[in-house]
Amino acid sequence: MVAFLDRAVATGKATSRAALVAAAVEREMRRQAADQDAQILRRQGSADDLDDLVRWTGAHVVVED
Repeated sequence: MVAFLDRAVATGKATSRAALVAAAVEREMRRQAADQDAQILRRQGSADDLDDLVRWTGAHVVVED
């Protein structure tokens, strides 16, 4: 792993080992958050509190040209 980090820094793909590790950790944090969101969506479905409001608005609001 150290050799990989050193090559990334030497070739300019990362400014430092720490920067590359931090970017990898941030990417993993985002991936885990997205996975958690997907699990919630699978469990609860896509309906939310605004669905009824959107239906009502669509049936009652008149849009004039």
